[in-house]
Amino acid sequence: MTLTSPTGPKRSKTQFRTHAAIVSLALGVSVTLPAVVGVIAPTPVIAQEFPAFRQALAEGVGESRALSSFYREIGYTEVWTGAEHAARRSALVSALSRAEEHGLPSARYDLQGLLAAFNAVQTERDRGFVEARASLTFLQYARDISSGVLEPSAVISDIVRDLPRPDPAVLMREFTAAEPVSFIRNLAPSAPEYARLFHAKRELEDTIANGGWGPTVQAGSLQPGQHGSAVVALRNRLIAMGYMPRVATARYDGMMQRAVQEFQVAHGIDPDGVAGSATIREINVAPEERVRNIVVALERERWLNIPRGDRHVWVNLTDFSARVVDFDQVTFQTRSVVGSRANQTPEFSDVMEYLEINPDWTLPRSIVAEYWGALSSGGARHLNMIDGQGNVVPREYVDFARYSPTSLPFNVRQPPGPGNPLGEVKFMFPNAHAIYLHDTPSRSLFGHSVRAYSHGCIRLQDPRDFAYTLLGMQEVDPEAYYQRVLRSRQQTRVSLLTPVPVHLVYRTAFTSVTGRMNYRADIYRRDSRLYDALLRAGVEVGA
Repeated sequence: MTLTSPTGPKRSKTQFRTHAAIVSLALGVSVTLPAVVGVIAPTPVIAQEFPAFRQALAEGVGESRALSSFYREIGYTEVWTGAEHAARRSALVSALSRAEEHGLPSARYDLQGLLAAFNAVQTERDRGFVEARASLTFLQYARDISSGVLEPSAVISDIVRDLPRPDPAVLMREFTAAEPVSFIRNLAPSAPEYARLFHAKRELEDTIANGGWGPTVQAGSLQPGQHGSAVVALRNRLIAMGYMPRVATARYDGMMQRAVQEFQVAHGIDPDGVAGSATIREINVAPEERVRNIVVALERERWLNIPRGDRHVWVNLTDFSARVVDFDQVTFQTRSVVGSRANQTPEFSDVMEYLEINPDWTLPRSIVAEYWGALSSGGARHLNMIDGQGNVVPREYVDFARYSPTSLPFNVRQPPGPGNPLGEVKFMFPNAHAIYLHDTPSRSLFGHSVRAYSHGCIRLQDPRDFAYTLLGMQEVDPEAYYQRVLRSRQQTRVSLLTPVPVHLVYRTAFTSVTGRMNYRADIYRRDSRLYDALLRAGVEVGA
């Protein structure tokens, strides 16, 4: 029996099955390739002779406007299912088989179903549908690995990211013009942090497969000079985690104290070398939980798969730090205070445009409410009422009984001065969230390990040095320039001649440049919610 195309010559079932055999062989399935392979016609001829392929392909991609447009452009010819496309198929299969290593939802791509569909091809219509399925699978994988599995703002409204979603039609055009293995490999973020997290995840999974980090430490706290079974357990976990060489000591000696200090630094704990309750709690965290931290960190890296700026400001909310990064090297770092759990600092990226030295402070309406009792009773005289023209309105002219904190027709503003909550300088990247970096007269909070106390803006411990670093790109003597403006006591805007990207991020797992993992507490409980969302999306961890 032969299968006949209404517009072309007859082809036997054997020839159709031969085409399926070629596909199967390229996908790594054990198939004996018949000698008749050589009669397969070039792809454009097949597409023209068998409109059933084109029709099925059009139906298969019909719900994707971009993919439909792409295939129209190339005349509905094949990209995956031709005899000459073995390298593309192999590259896709290899990538999908490793999707789980990246913390991606491998079930979403259904590699086994795709392979089965290729092997089941009997007709050109079958092949058209498989062609469509391969493209749709590729685009889903490419989207996920390059820009993330989740839509973060749909999970947590305080994560405001403009995800770098690739254009499907452009992606297909670029892929078909490129070497497939390198193209698919380069879909993942190129930032060094992504590669370091990826390798750390694999190493942790190997550690788990080999028994983990050993028994937990059964002690409330341990100090240098102590010995016993709990100290041995502490020693063994420090060795397993890479903080100590293999030693036989059962005493909390100087080597163990230094190892504890290194561990504390990597976990955001005051590095006093004493294994107190916080240190014991962190050292007893299971490696499986750390893998979950890294899976979320990988997803967060995919959301930021964008040029971050040769120079940029990196504020990690969980680490309570602000850094200036130049060409991937930290050139300045300071402690920060971030929003409290009730007033959480959002995550977003923007561009710092200017500094304001000797700033005034316009109170957000939420904070006006906190001062309302004092304002309406004649107190809080350090605050001024400002009308729409910027004029100070005498307090006695305001009938507070007619208004509420939200309906007050004036801004409430504190002029520059030593008591101003913004201190002597603020760093502005104008945004819809009214978030910025600034100085503060309240210095005591920087001594705390957990520094989540603000109304949402980010306070800096060393704002002057931060300003000097930023101004160093445009001033010969940035310190002298800054001090001269400061002494004027005049509110002064200083534009950055080269605006600096600012990234407010939230990382409970991140690496040092040497690759050592660092972990921080999930202060806003965001990562636990993201992890649950990844599980719902099909990500499997520890499977």
